[in-house]
Amino acid sequence: MCKNPLVPVNGKVIEIISESKDVKTFRVKPETEINQLPGQCAMISLFGIGEAIFSISSPPNRELLDFSIKRTGKLTDILHQIEEGQQVGIRGPYGNYFPAEDMKGKNLLFIGGGIGLAPLRSLIEYALDNKDDYENIQLIYGARTPEDLIFRKDIFEKWPRMDNFTVNLAVDVESPSWDGYVGFVPQYLEELAPTPENTVAITCGPPIMIKFVLNTLEKLGFRDEQVVTTLEYKMKCGIGKCGRCNIDEKYVCKDGPVFYLKELKQMKNDFC
Repeated sequence: MCKNPLVPVNGKVIEIISESKDVKTFRVKPETEINQLPGQCAMISLFGIGEAIFSISSPPNRELLDFSIKRTGKLTDILHQIEEGQQVGIRGPYGNYFPAEDMKGKNLLFIGGGIGLAPLRSLIEYALDNKDDYENIQLIYGARTPEDLIFRKDIFEKWPRMDNFTVNLAVDVESPSWDGYVGFVPQYLEELAPTPENTVAITCGPPIMIKFVLNTLEKLGFRDEQVVTTLEYKMKCGIGKCGRCNIDEKYVCKDGPVFYLKELKQMKNDFC
């Protein structure tokens, strides 16, 4: 592999899964092993178009890498038009990762909103691959409408059938096709009131959701060292050179994207 961190390796899109009207999962086979850890990111590029950094939504030790990408701009618009067999560039992995070793022997509480389930999925699947290392798993996940919920096979079929795995789903607005919980994720979290005893909470979603989730977890008795989040904050180069993702003295692409709540509270930005 080239030692220049800005030079990508080739990857081939093996499968494209439509998750919702504006989210697709691209299952990519890199020509060189990537060796990522749960929560890390990688850069995807299309020659002549551009590149952007995305969370890897698959766990380690899989032949293929999953990138679940929301259509939000020029590059993602074109990515959503490509077909299986397309060659892409991959560089990474970048950033730190979920502290899976520190979570061993604990209950895992995942709280996600919208596309924020993508980075959480990497740790969920990792915990399932190593289920003897963890206790109970609970997922609280919501989106604006039922059609906006992603990883539908996972959340409706696979995960609810797993031992010691509880899935709680919500949508923001009522729908004729939905007979589950209607309301925002922080509200649902407060009503479910999971215990903080021997539990780590891991959350990702829109910034406003994260803010209220963090406040709710504090009300429920979770200590700062029991709460982990991942920030998708203006990452551009992936290696801490461009300065786009700078927060105080930290770079999200190098020092993050995963942070404990106690670290966020030391930052001047209003994340919590």
